[in-house]
Amino acid sequence: MDPTPATEADAAIVTRGLVKTFGGHRAVDGIDLTVPAGSVYGVLGPNGAGKTTTVRMLATLLRPDGGQARVFGRDVVEDPDGVRSLVSLTGQYASVDEDLTGVENLVLLGRLLGFGKAEARRRAELLLDAFGLSDAAGRQAKTYSGGMRRRLDIAASMVNRARLLFLDEPTTGLDPRSRAQVWEVVRMLTHSGTTVLLTTQYLEEADQLASRIAVIDRGSVVAEGTPAALKSRLGAGTVRLRLRNAGQRLEAEYTLRRALEVAVQPGNEPGTLYALLNADDLTGDRANDRVAHSLSELARAGIGVSEFSLGQPSLDEVFLALTDGAGANSSPLAQHTDRTREGDR
Repeated sequence: MDPTPATEADAAIVTRGLVKTFGGHRAVDGIDLTVPAGSVYGVLGPNGAGKTTTVRMLATLLRPDGGQARVFGRDVVEDPDGVRSLVSLTGQYASVDEDLTGVENLVLLGRLLGFGKAEARRRAELLLDAFGLSDAAGRQAKTYSGGMRRRLDIAASMVNRARLLFLDEPTTGLDPRSRAQVWEVVRMLTHSGTTVLLTTQYLEEADQLASRIAVIDRGSVVAEGTPAALKSRLGAGTVRLRLRNAGQRLEAEYTLRRALEVAVQPGNEPGTLYALLNADDLTGDRANDRVAHSLSELARAGIGVSEFSLGQPSLDEVFLALTDGAGANSSPLAQHTDRTREGDR
């Protein structure tokens, strides 16, 4: 997968100034995207950011109120039937009939899409084999595990040989093993040439699968680029620590902020903190000096630390910095969105 930005000529999706309004609220507020063909393109954002609304417009389920969107060169407003012939959508919840077997579900969909009986059966068997479901083909879908059901749901989306697959939070509610199974299916699809637009709230999922990522907040794209480029724009390094006593988090945050002279944020787990350092903070012996000083100050304050590390920023930290309560546009990464795009070429 090519991580470089796509030109409009070789893109699967191009949007310019895409807008959708519900009442007086702009759910999507001028989104620009260029999605390379044959790649997994991740769209991240908190609940209500506009991810699903954007997907529904691209899939012709909602009509845009402004701007333009093209899928493989076809306008979603002027040629919706042409777009529908090229795309498929898998939502957050399984859409298969649980009382039918795996093969019956896919044959039924094939018949509804206009395939003859023999062709629908052949297509169903090919997909079941490709998605590792041949052994369960004759079982009712309600007997499938969560991961198997999700794979069947994605297989159902591919009955019509879609060139572009929208996966809207496809692994929500799945256990780690089932999630990994879905990831393998996504990789297989892109290896076969299918473009995948993936919306997710699992940061690891986007990091694992997507060659490029757009972060959406309040209906707008606040950053776009490869995962590595987004991380590097956020900061050159991240100090992370875990406290022995989570109840000392506020005191530790204050002490660490004074010692490192940078902002300190709570981590995703109780009793964890992280701080972002820029390149100047990491030159020569300065990083070691500052880290040693911060540990000394924590010990002096009687704050026990069970883990302490200095490493590259994670995608989770990128996401939190971009969509923090202070507003995406005030974050360091949001301020460098244009430079991220230019520097990543």
